[in-house]
Amino acid sequence: MEHYSYSPYISERELDVLQMAANQSRGVVLDAVAAASSGHLGMPLGAAEIGAALFGKLLRFNPLEPRWINRDRFILSAGHGSLFLYFWLHLSGFGISMGDIKKFRKVGSLTPGHPEFGLTPGVECTTGPLGQGIANAVGFAMSSKMLASRFSDKLFDSKVVCLCGDGCLQEGVSHEACSLAGHLGLNNLILIYDSNGTTIDGSLGVSQSDDVVLRFEALGFDVQKIDGNDINQIILAYERAKDNASDRPRLIIAKTIIGKGVKEIENLNIAHGEFGARYVKDAKKDLGLGSDEFWLSEEVRGFFKNRTVSLAASYDSWLEEYNHWRAKNPALAEELEAMISGQGISPTELFSAVPEFSTDRIATRDASCVVIQQLAQLDRSFLAGSADLFSSCKNKIADAEAFSSTSYSGRNIYFGIREHAMGAIMNGIAYDGIFRPSGSTFLVFSDYMRPSIRLAAMAGLPVLYIFTHDSIQVGEDGPTHQPVESITALRCIKNLDVIRPADAEETVGAWAAAINRKIGPTALILTRQCVNVLSSLSLRQRRVDLINGGYIAKKEISALRLIFIATGSELKLALDAAEEIGDFVRVVSMPCCEAFDRQSDEYKELILPNCEHMIALEAGISLNWYRYIGRNGKIVSVDEYGFSAGAEELTEHFGLTVTKIVALANKLLNL
Repeated sequence: MEHYSYSPYISERELDVLQMAANQSRGVVLDAVAAASSGHLGMPLGAAEIGAALFGKLLRFNPLEPRWINRDRFILSAGHGSLFLYFWLHLSGFGISMGDIKKFRKVGSLTPGHPEFGLTPGVECTTGPLGQGIANAVGFAMSSKMLASRFSDKLFDSKVVCLCGDGCLQEGVSHEACSLAGHLGLNNLILIYDSNGTTIDGSLGVSQSDDVVLRFEALGFDVQKIDGNDINQIILAYERAKDNASDRPRLIIAKTIIGKGVKEIENLNIAHGEFGARYVKDAKKDLGLGSDEFWLSEEVRGFFKNRTVSLAASYDSWLEEYNHWRAKNPALAEELEAMISGQGISPTELFSAVPEFSTDRIATRDASCVVIQQLAQLDRSFLAGSADLFSSCKNKIADAEAFSSTSYSGRNIYFGIREHAMGAIMNGIAYDGIFRPSGSTFLVFSDYMRPSIRLAAMAGLPVLYIFTHDSIQVGEDGPTHQPVESITALRCIKNLDVIRPADAEETVGAWAAAINRKIGPTALILTRQCVNVLSSLSLRQRRVDLINGGYIAKKEISALRLIFIATGSELKLALDAAEEIGDFVRVVSMPCCEAFDRQSDEYKELILPNCEHMIALEAGISLNWYRYIGRNGKIVSVDEYGFSAGAEELTEHFGLTVTKIVALANKLLNL
């Protein structure tokens, strides 16, 4: 360890009270895990001094205004240690009662097993899968830099502090995110590494021998090593990290004792579980805490109450500065406040801004590019990002700079070939609630992003995904790049809207639906190949009716005998086949099953009435469509991985041609 002198930032009396708070937190944590017969003890016990220093001295926040725009953001990446966060939020006045802590891991409590965004006051993001919180923190740091660069670097100077553990740093997503953070020079990011050298299966040395200091220095971080159970050292290291002189993000390696305070489990891998709860009585006695359950001294409570008063006064002073800035910069203030409120733009505004497409054929990725340019002008919160595929996914904002260490106001984010980090960083930006992030890659690589997409859906984040190269028509690249199962896999994620537009005009409608969705993420599934602009359909059908998820693209003239349900480029096949078969055929465009399923029973019956014969068409696996077509229905699909060949040969092989669809329908109808 480095030699640390006595900190000039804190008095001996403060140190004593903060150490008391750390020890008393250990008692509460032991009681909570014992009451729940479940939970992770190791990190809350081992990192108690870190919590005392951060919440008792270092972080800037206002529990009465938990979403204050200039608060320091604290992210617990090691979300299994949730009791650590719940305890310090309770003591800091965030509206979490001791009763809530007593209900740890119980149904309906504010203290679930892992922190959940939108449930517990003061929880910045949903963390559970290790490493996600680190990448979220990078997103928060990027958002803070954008905010300061666009509006005022004097008013907006918050820090993003992330407490992570060995598991977080082993997960690949953290390396991807930290590589980008170093490249971007995010000096407002402070990672505190709770380095206890222990994983669930044993010593860290069983699976890791790399030098973390050298690794993070190579990534572009300033690195310090401290005793993480020494409050004095924690405060000194943090104050050094807070200094803006360096243009690098910071890593504080805090060496701690996992399970500290329970001698039977200290420095052992069993501290990861609830094993220490059996030693509560003796541990609390050794800590000098007495036998009362969930006990906190009046001295500790009083200290944190006084700190809350002081923080509220700092907030009031900042608010005066903000109001002064607001008076001098009314246009900027209005823009910022609209972004914070999530005001956005209406479908009507977007429809008015995007003229009708006059071309006969255009790839939906190219149509999307046209929409994005208009959207970016209408909504200044909108950001475009890509995993090294701006040129292929066509989602770059043409007149905007790149977000970089020399231009934090840039709106195009070059994530590099880091899909996993891109997804989690976008979540961090969305959690911060100021900017609206979008990110792009090929559809087949959405699997790299799946954990982040799932968390975005769980947390209700309005993140936008642009996935192109949507089917076997990528052709000669072969099965590794033909996403036959990817759309269905995405549809399995609850609260994710998956929209696969059929042509340019449906693409406009898809963007209108996506940009107005505020309670969850949306994935736009777009073609690389050119597709026909379906001029036989009205503009209203494709732009407005699409927002309902499904609509009648072609209505039968005589008694209904057959319904085609199609999505994406297969809608044109269905329309052409219907023309050949007869006027008793209905064609339904179903670009978004999730939105359709949310409609009223009356609407769904109007679009998909009972019909003996139904055929679903999609250039992907068939699993999704059985819920719509009934027992006698048929599906034209791709239930294999594909092969390397030209697009025409592939579509012929899989029966995605008008001739084969007509033949199937005639057989079904006994024609």
